[in-house]
Amino acid sequence: MGHSMFKRNRISVMMVVALTLTSCTGIGQAPQVKPQLQLARAEYSALEGWNDASQQQALHAFEKTCGRILKSAPDKKVGLGTNIKDWQAPCRNLPDPKTATAGMAKAYFENWFTPYAVQSGHETEGLFTGYYEAGLRGSLVRTGPYQTPLRARPQDLVMVNLGEFIPDLKGQRIAGRVKNGQLKPYEDRKSIETGALPKDMDVPLYWVDSAVDAFFLQVQGSGIVTLPDGSMQRIGYDGQNGHPYTAIGKELIARGALTKDNVSMQTIRDWLAAHPREAVEVMQTNKSYVFFKKLEGTGPVGAEGVALTPEVSMAVDHVIWPYGVPMYIDIDHPVESTKIHKLMV
Repeated sequence: MGHSMFKRNRISVMMVVALTLTSCTGIGQAPQVKPQLQLARAEYSALEGWNDASQQQALHAFEKTCGRILKSAPDKKVGLGTNIKDWQAPCRNLPDPKTATAGMAKAYFENWFTPYAVQSGHETEGLFTGYYEAGLRGSLVRTGPYQTPLRARPQDLVMVNLGEFIPDLKGQRIAGRVKNGQLKPYEDRKSIETGALPKDMDVPLYWVDSAVDAFFLQVQGSGIVTLPDGSMQRIGYDGQNGHPYTAIGKELIARGALTKDNVSMQTIRDWLAAHPREAVEVMQTNKSYVFFKKLEGTGPVGAEGVALTPEVSMAVDHVIWPYGVPMYIDIDHPVESTKIHKLMV
């Protein structure tokens, strides 16, 4: 079960919103059918592990969210029945994460936020995803093993946030190219990879030595490219071609290559490595294609537009869960026979 954290005193009634917790890097189309979120008032004493856990890391992460909030228009909607102005007071009263003690961090969240237990219908299981930073080996020029391009965003790619036109479509977007005054679909993955883009729109940032690594970088959205001289460059998401994201794990299950019980990122990688000829075809069943840009700074940037915090940043679907809203999780560890009790942002 996840526990959402909402601001105390300002919010007495919470609206029901849609929920589908997935990996999030801003890639792919928003779901059209959304299950319902049920929110039930809870107490901090009911949060298993709350009193024993340190919230200092979460304070660091929330400081980054506050940096975005305090620069935004007060009447801008955040989600869950709140506007930016509702979040300004807790952000202005945020203690300095560099000097705040564990007790100060815990007291801050308890003072400004009220916990609500979150449930999606009658579901008893959910998917929680975080971020990792992918590492790739690459070159500035196409040479030797470096044959797979990481492309920059084409200048003719137009991305449209539909919520700016129809409020009910907030969080959904389309992308394409303008032709004769009309927005037309952009090329899909196979077309892009087989040379359909005009030369002046097909600009590689780097060439890497693994098509599989490049594919998973697009799924993740950010990573580090290590060049032959040992220097490193961080890159991140800079646009998507507008085609829906298709999980190739489902494709491999449909082909009988994997099963629902053993499908994972590692088994998918292993299969692609063992079947290089079929791998290209399988990866191209995912028509979504992601473009990149070079990033400055010390850490990768998430879909919220702020730097991620190690072990604290939670990946969410923005259509369903607002960026930056703290969530206390009480979940099974994916590998060890233990529980994870942690405040995430």
